Amino acid sequence: MVAPVILPMVIPVVALADTANTAQAAQPRFDQAFATFALPTAAPRTEALPITFAEAFRPYQHRPLASSASTLALASAQDGQPAAEGEGELPPEPAAAPRIEVEPAEPPMVDNESIDGRRRPGYVEELPDRITQTNEGAVRAPPPEAFPTDQIPVPDRWRLIESLGLVKERWWDPYNQNTYKGDRPINPDKVPWLPIKGKDWFFVVNAISDTILEPRTFPIPVGVQTTADPDRLDVFGNTSSIVAAQTFITGFALIKGNTAFKPPDVEYRLTLAYNINHVDVPERRVLFVEPTKPTHRTDHFLGVQEAFIDYHIRNVSDRYDFDSFRIGIQPFQSDFRGFLFNDNQLGIRFFGNRDNNRLQYNLGAFWRLEKDTNSGLNSVVQTPRSDFLVVANVYRQDFLIRALTSQFTVVYNMNREKKDVEIDTNGFPVRPALLGDLRGREYDVVYLGYNADGRIGRLNLTASFYGALGEDRNNFFTSEKADIRAFFGAAELSYDHDWKRFRLSAAYASGDGDPYDDVETGFDAIFENPVFAGADTSYWIRQTIPFAGGGRVISVNGRNGILNSLRSSKEQGQSNFNNPGLMLVGAGADFDITPEFRLSANANHLWFENTATLQALRNEGSIPKDIGWDLSAAAIWRPKSTQNIVVRLSGAALVAGKGFRDLFDNLGQDKTYYSVLANVTLAY
Repeated sequence: MVAPVILPMVIPVVALADTANTAQAAQPRFDQAFATFALPTAAPRTEALPITFAEAFRPYQHRPLASSASTLALASAQDGQPAAEGEGELPPEPAAAPRIEVEPAEPPMVDNESIDGRRRPGYVEELPDRITQTNEGAVRAPPPEAFPTDQIPVPDRWRLIESLGLVKERWWDPYNQNTYKGDRPINPDKVPWLPIKGKDWFFVVNAISDTILEPRTFPIPVGVQTTADPDRLDVFGNTSSIVAAQTFITGFALIKGNTAFKPPDVEYRLTLAYNINHVDVPERRVLFVEPTKPTHRTDHFLGVQEAFIDYHIRNVSDRYDFDSFRIGIQPFQSDFRGFLFNDNQLGIRFFGNRDNNRLQYNLGAFWRLEKDTNSGLNSVVQTPRSDFLVVANVYRQDFLIRALTSQFTVVYNMNREKKDVEIDTNGFPVRPALLGDLRGREYDVVYLGYNADGRIGRLNLTASFYGALGEDRNNFFTSEKADIRAFFGAAELSYDHDWKRFRLSAAYASGDGDPYDDVETGFDAIFENPVFAGADTSYWIRQTIPFAGGGRVISVNGRNGILNSLRSSKEQGQSNFNNPGLMLVGAGADFDITPEFRLSANANHLWFENTATLQALRNEGSIPKDIGWDLSAAAIWRPKSTQNIVVRLSGAALVAGKGFRDLFDNLGQDKTYYSVLANVTLAY
C-alpha cells in the first residue's frame, strides 16, 4: 500500500512590509491581518474566513504535481494501475472537490486606515502617510524564565538612585530630587543632633514670598474731632487709598514614613509668617484712634500659622485607610469653599478615612487665638480668646449622585467673651462692638450644614447650605436674650468647554427683619474666607466698607468675606446675627489661553436681604436694598507652568446701586469705586 501524498498547504498571504518597524499605532491592524490569513496547525477554525479552504486550493488543483517518472508512478498507483516505464502522460483530472460553504459571520467594522502596502478593495482614497519608527540600540526584554521566582531585597528607591549616580542634588533646585524638599530621606549619621531613629525620616522646607500692591477707593469717613482738610464738613471725604504688603512664609516639617503610598507615621510641622505692611489714606482717625497721628502707617508682625504634631494611629485596610490625630495650631476648612470657617487655629483633630478613601471624617475642637490687627496673623503672645469650636463632619463620594461628593457637618460655636474688653493695635475697641447698647455679648450657636462638590454630567457643581440655631445672651437692640434662627445657601455651576470654563453663582444669607424682637435672623459665619464668585478679585469680597453714621469702628462687610455682618473685625470681632443679610447673583468665565496664562472675568449683582437693621442703626425710614454691580477681571501668569512663580493683576469696580448710595457718599459724588490688585508669589 502506497502512502498518500501529503500536499503542501499554500495560501497566498500579502506580505506586510517592515513589520519590525511598524509604529505602535499600526499594531492592531497587523494582528488582524495575521489572524485573518494564518491557518492553525492543530485544529481548524470554526469562525468564518474571508476565503474558504476550497477556494484556497483551487488554483493548484489543475496543475501537475511534477514531471518526474517517480511522481507519475505515484499518481498511477493511486488509481490501482501500475505506470508503464517511460510514460509521460498526466493522469486524468480528478473531479473538483466539493465547495465548503461556511456561514458568514457579521462583518467586522471597517477600518478606513490601511496597513502599509495594502489597499482595501473598493477604497479609492489616498493612503495615509507612511509611519516609521526607529529605535536604535533597543534590546528585547528577557523572557519570564530569566527572572527568579524568589524575592530579592534591594535598597529603597531613593538610595538606589543615589548609588547609581543618577542624582546630582542642588539645595536650591525644587524640581529635581532634593533632600530639603522631602524627596530623599535624611541620613541620621549626618544630623546626630536630631532626635530621630531609623532611615525613613524626611525633612521638608517651604518658603513663600507674597507681594501685594493695592490702590483702591472706598467711602472714608471724616473724623469727628479733626480732619486732614480744615475746611472739610462732609461726613465722607476723599476715597483714594493705597496698601502695600510683603509677607514671607517659611515652613519646616519632619516626617516619618513612606508618604508616597500611605499616610506619614509622625509629622512635626512649624510655619512662621512675617508681614510688613504700609497704608496711606486721606483722612485722620482711620488708621489710628488718636487724631494727632498721621494718615499713613507702616507696621510689621511675626505670626505662628502652624505648629502641630500629626500622629498616625493605625491603618484599617490594605489600601491604607487610616485613623490619625493632630494637635496644635493647624489649618482647618469646614466646607469646600470656606463659607463658614477657614482658618489656622489651635486645636485637636481626629480624622481618617474608610472604603478606599471614599468615606472621610473629621472630629475636632478648636480654641481661637487672638490675631494681629493689621496683618491678620496669629498672635501667640496673647491669651487665647474665650471662643471655642467643636466640629464634626463626614464626606462621602458618589453620594446621592455619582461623581458628587457630599459632606454633612455640625459645628458648635461657644462664645464666652461677655466680660472681655479688647482694644486692637490701633486703639479701636473691637469687643464688644460699638453698636446698640455697647454691652458685652456671649452666645451659643450650632451650625447644621450640607455641602456638595463634584459634577452632574458635564456640569461642575459646588453648593453649601447652613442653618444657624442658638441663643444670643444679649441682643444689643433690646439688651435681652434672643433666639438665633438664620440660614445661608450658595451654589456655583460651571461648564468646561476645551480651554474655557463658564460659571454661574448665587448666594443667599438671611437678614434680620425686626431687630427689636426676640429672634435674630441675620446669618453670620465664624471666620469666612470664601473662594467664590471671583474670590478676592471681587471688589465686595476684597474691600472693607466702613459703616460710618450707624456704628463706630464697624464695617458693613469684612475683608476677604462676602457676608454683610456689621462686625468690628472678622479677625477679632464676634459673630453678629443682627445684620441685613445678602443676596448675590453672578456670572463669570475663565480662559486658559496657554498653560501659563489665564484670563478671568466676573460680574455680580448684590443686594441687602433686609435693611431693617440698617434703618434702625441709621434712624432712617427706608433704605433701598440694591448694593450695585461688582465687575472684575484678572490675568494670571505662571511662567514655568507651576505654582513656583505666579504673577497676578486684577481690577474690580463697584457700580453703586441706590441702597449703597443712600448709605454712603463721598466728596466727589463718585458712584463707582475701584480696586486694583497686583500680586507676585514666589514659592520654594
